[in-house]
Amino acid sequence: MAEIGSRRPLRMLLTGVAVTLAMAILLSLGTWQVKRLHWKEALIADIEERRNAAPLDLAGLEAILAKGGDVDYRAAEATGRYLNEKERHFLATFRGQAGFYVYTPLALADGRYLFVNRGFVPYDRKEPSSRPQSLVEGEQVVKGLARARLNAKPSMMVPENDESKNVFYWKDLDRMAASVALPADKVVPFFLDADATPVPGGLPEGGVTEIDLPNSHLQYAITWYGLALALAGVVAYAIFRRKA
Repeated sequence: MAEIGSRRPLRMLLTGVAVTLAMAILLSLGTWQVKRLHWKEALIADIEERRNAAPLDLAGLEAILAKGGDVDYRAAEATGRYLNEKERHFLATFRGQAGFYVYTPLALADGRYLFVNRGFVPYDRKEPSSRPQSLVEGEQVVKGLARARLNAKPSMMVPENDESKNVFYWKDLDRMAASVALPADKVVPFFLDADATPVPGGLPEGGVTEIDLPNSHLQYAITWYGLALALAGVVAYAIFRRKA
């Protein structure tokens, strides 16, 4: 009995340390989620401001990049001539339908090229010959949202691009340009997603930019703080029972 009694203070000390550590972890996780919540809300507000601002021309966007800024989702416009014979196809789904986003180089007056995501075509309309009306000629004014380039494949689960079949699984700007013999130093270093302005024949269907930023941080914060509160309740009940 004396041995058991001598172990009780040690056991209580270890329990106290474990409870304190657990409480600190739960509160830290909850606080981290609150900080993430504020960050995500600020990001969403920033994107909304970019989308609804007056469109910037390419010079304005490149000035932002030169200062280390971000052009993603900024309203933008560009003028040029589509090189329809060089369009690239990015595998995608739109409104539940399988197909492709059509990326076409826009030849600019200064001799450079801007890859424009003109929008979605169904799987069976991939080939330009199946939608001749979409191959617009002459100077075009394109409005939409600028999209940042990707520097690497976004995930190991994403397949490698199949350039021989003109099927891209991720938006590799360098390879899109190289696969149609456009010099890298003449390609604008971002994309432009065309808006939903109707085009001849209805294809490609523009306005496909997806802005889906899940914001579940409040629920996560409530969960972690709730667990901390529950732990505090269990400890309080155990202390109450011991004293009773």
